[in-house]
Amino acid sequence: MTFFNASEPLIRCKQEHLDVQDLEGLLRLRWQIGNLTLFSGLYTRIDQTFLLWGLVTAGIFCTAQFVPISWTFQAILWSTITLIATAGMAVLTLFWVKVERVCWILYSWAILMLGGLAITDCSIFACWGSVLLHLCDLWLGVSAIGYFCTGLGLRSRTFLLIGLAHLGAIGLLPFVAPWQYLTTGIVVAGSLLLLSELQWDMRAPIENTLLTEEEKEFNRIQQQLRQVDKTASKEFSKV
Repeated sequence: MTFFNASEPLIRCKQEHLDVQDLEGLLRLRWQIGNLTLFSGLYTRIDQTFLLWGLVTAGIFCTAQFVPISWTFQAILWSTITLIATAGMAVLTLFWVKVERVCWILYSWAILMLGGLAITDCSIFACWGSVLLHLCDLWLGVSAIGYFCTGLGLRSRTFLLIGLAHLGAIGLLPFVAPWQYLTTGIVVAGSLLLLSELQWDMRAPIENTLLTEEEKEFNRIQQQLRQVDKTASKEFSKV
């Protein structure tokens, strides 16, 4: 038995038949003018977490790149927002990680965010010049570690590759020194927004005593429906 689920593509369009843990707090967006649909999307609480962090990180790095305000003010502002986002992440994902038995991934991300935030704030308020010069390296590295943890916990090649992309971006920074904050923002926020819009690979579903028997049966039916869709898609691609 392989560690990764090789039958799953790295990324694909979002699946329609969702399990109980994915339906919890599901956000449905549909924007249309008359009969013309401008946008339609489904966002699980995991997707919502990616969107939340995508918007926060885009704001942080774009502000650092383009807005001429003091580092002290930015540290206070973005530290507050990061703490709120970390709490929001815990609220949004707690049920899902409990059902999937990967609570340690949530704890790892929280520790990484708070640790990175502490180092960043100390570098600004204590004037650690050598650290200040490498804040982009720091956050790309922190994100890479988080993605590696997620990839191993969910047995997902997608998250591992995104982690490698973040490490690769660190090597790119010296070549884009005047635009390193913008570059970092594009990599970090872009990855998060991509994950929120697409379905990524992970290990096969598992059962959990946290769910009732009815919910377990519902998940089994949904899994069968996803398998039917996958088979039909393969047959269609052969035509």
